[in-house]
Amino acid sequence: MDFLIGTGFFVLIGLIIAAVFLHFVPIGLWISALAADVHVGIFTLIGMRMRRVPPAKIVMPLIKANKAGLDVNVNQLEAHYLAGGNVDKVVDALIASQRAQIVLPFERSAAIDLAGRDVLEAVQMSVNPKVIETPVVSAVAKNGIELKIKARVTVRANIDRLVGGAGEPTIIARVGEGIVTTVGSSEMHTDVLESPDDISKTVLGKGLDAGTAFEILSIDIADVDVGRNIGAQLQTDQAEADKRIAQAKAEERRAMAVAKEQEMKAYTQEMEAKVVEAQAEVPHAMAEAFKAGNLGVMDYYNMMNVQSDTEMRKSISEAGKGRKNIPAQK
Repeated sequence: MDFLIGTGFFVLIGLIIAAVFLHFVPIGLWISALAADVHVGIFTLIGMRMRRVPPAKIVMPLIKANKAGLDVNVNQLEAHYLAGGNVDKVVDALIASQRAQIVLPFERSAAIDLAGRDVLEAVQMSVNPKVIETPVVSAVAKNGIELKIKARVTVRANIDRLVGGAGEPTIIARVGEGIVTTVGSSEMHTDVLESPDDISKTVLGKGLDAGTAFEILSIDIADVDVGRNIGAQLQTDQAEADKRIAQAKAEERRAMAVAKEQEMKAYTQEMEAKVVEAQAEVPHAMAEAFKAGNLGVMDYYNMMNVQSDTEMRKSISEAGKGRKNIPAQK
């Protein structure tokens, strides 16, 4: 019994040691590399394990590159992996570029991959150009008519400018700018409808692909629709704005007139108050004149007669005005 327990223990220890050995020494990958005529030392594979580099992510792309006749080595692939690159995609891009007879060194391919671009897609786009469809671009001709235009831009990747070159959004923005400029310089919107290819010629002549990662092959106008009469709408809005300004000025003048009227009423009331105040002083002045001997009794009666005569004339005048307003009876 003790013998069986001891034997089982040693077997378990042996299995553990074998598992650890196979983990650090990928025998299967080493054999696969030898079978593919790719010379990768066993200690190189162990060193990858120690550097926490999965050997399969290096050995399998290396076998693929060797079969394609590419001149790459383990150190290049491992350095690219440690830098955060996609080794498998870089090797695929190198193979695709070799088949398409595109000059693409490993260093440039690795730089494109580390720059965050899909290097394999770039090589494929160099062989098979891509069509970028712009959103609907609204432009207004000189006669005020709006045109809604959609364009398709055929581009090819420029391998030499992939690192540091602008992307698709820049191409779309520049094409939209060219469309707006071309339509805006047209006298009539019908000129654009008659010859939409003039837009393509004008936009292509501006060299819109400068500084981008693409080469523009063609710009095709896919759709042109007539929109609103922007010119008439602007004139209507201007007339409405002018009307509001005139109304505001008229209201300002009315407010000033009302304020002036209120001012005159206040002035009139003030003067009436002064007249009443002056009339109230008349009896006192007459009494003082009597006391001082400056006003006699006959002078007083004459003044009263004049006042009575004035009031009588005023009442007769008002009565005459009342008779004129009475309609004649038939």
